[in-house]
Amino acid sequence: MVTGFKATKTLLAIALTLLLVSCSTKEDNAFKSQFMAYKALFIDGGRVVDTGNDEVSHSEGQGYGMLFAVAADDKDTFDALWHWTQRTLLRSDGLFSWRYRPCADNSESCIDDPNNASDGEILIAWALLRASEKWGIKGYQDEAGKIVQAVEQKLLVEHQGSVMLLPGEYGFTSQSEGQKSLQLNLSYWVFPALTDLSALSNTPSRWQKLHQTGLTLLSNMQFSSYQLPSDWVRFEPRNSGSAKSGLSGELTLTNVVSAEFGFNAIRIPLQLAWSVQVRDNAALAEELFAPYYQWWAKTPTPATVNLLTEQTAEYEMTPGMQSVKLAVKYLMKSEEPVWPTVNRKMDYYSASLTLLSMLAVSDNAS
Repeated sequence: MVTGFKATKTLLAIALTLLLVSCSTKEDNAFKSQFMAYKALFIDGGRVVDTGNDEVSHSEGQGYGMLFAVAADDKDTFDALWHWTQRTLLRSDGLFSWRYRPCADNSESCIDDPNNASDGEILIAWALLRASEKWGIKGYQDEAGKIVQAVEQKLLVEHQGSVMLLPGEYGFTSQSEGQKSLQLNLSYWVFPALTDLSALSNTPSRWQKLHQTGLTLLSNMQFSSYQLPSDWVRFEPRNSGSAKSGLSGELTLTNVVSAEFGFNAIRIPLQLAWSVQVRDNAALAEELFAPYYQWWAKTPTPATVNLLTEQTAEYEMTPGMQSVKLAVKYLMKSEEPVWPTVNRKMDYYSASLTLLSMLAVSDNAS
């Protein structure tokens, strides 16, 4: 009886392992197939081309491309992307110029805005770290560490025990009548990346505080009757704050780049669901995700909504935005996704959101 029981347990374990391997292989092959299409449509000589925005390239896009290449186990493409990014966008201080606009020289002279965008740094460093782990190349991790150090020196701002991420080195702090304010973009807080990159820091507690500050900010960014977060928000520090809010300051939509829940903020629920710490905190997850579920229940769901006027877009969510919804519902509710196909009908950003969503699900499955 004991022998039979052990044999049965062994057979069940083998069957479960084969099932998991089969599911993993299926997901892996689906991602690789989508990445092949993405590469053909949007990657040109190591440059990720934003087809929906005058064929420019961004540090964000390079980071996405590098992440996807690692996940697809395509080292040649990863190296091409990283070399182009280093050669063209890397600044002397370790940050990256955020935008490249094609010009005759096809070099760093095509950069029309040398300011950085901190989601680019986060994504590129995370891709390098994941590449190091996948292919066993320490040099990638060393480069990721340099970016982490540059972010700490130039982009992390501390106030009353909170740590915040500037969207860029310049242009997001202001002073009026003795009052300082910061303009923030919470979609730049890539929560699973912040957790992983903390391991490369000499002060990992700063990254842990950055992660927690992001969650606190989002708990207080439920604007309008829809209770959704905005693409951009202004934080006005105070010497003391509400114990209930956990903030030592006030969040407003006054004079921000965009007061919409739109093409930036759509990344927020995905990056929250991607974070193990968020998923493991049932009370926090319920609070943060309820507004998205209610918004997505609208049929059809508009692509954007202005959180000051509550005016919605006249067009519905793009396939990439739909992919975010599918990933969140899988990660939080175990609802199986059916992904849109990356093809010529998609622009760069929609395709990137689709692959990013697939990657979040793949990370959870593994």
